[in-house]
Amino acid sequence: MESGDLRKVGLKVTHPRTRILELLETAGVRHLSAEDIYRRLADAGDDVGLATVYRVLTQFEQAGLVTRHNFASDHSVFELESGRHHDHMVCVQTGRVLEFSNEEIERLQREIASRQGYVLVDHSLVLYVKPKDP
Repeated sequence: MESGDLRKVGLKVTHPRTRILELLETAGVRHLSAEDIYRRLADAGDDVGLATVYRVLTQFEQAGLVTRHNFASDHSVFELESGRHHDHMVCVQTGRVLEFSNEEIERLQREIASRQGYVLVDHSLVLYVKPKDP
């Protein structure tokens, strides 16, 4: 994404918005909390407050640039909106978030909704997992 993308969704290009967008794109981790972003900005020497990070992430979410997930009850994580549907697995021991896609699961969900007289519009699937015992 570029600063032009901010303008396209009706947001002014500001230093905090630009830096947060850059960080989300280059972090190497797809799911970051506001606190993670704040710490990374501070480590890079950016003077962006935690309240600003929360405000910008909320604006990005409303504009469709990021998706908010609540995998754990105590905080949210954010990922750039990729435009492709995927589901998540969360390791209950480490907190690691893994993304996956599976057409069979997608088909079954549509089929279940149809059998109940509905058309599936959207869904979110999160599997909470732990490593297999050896």
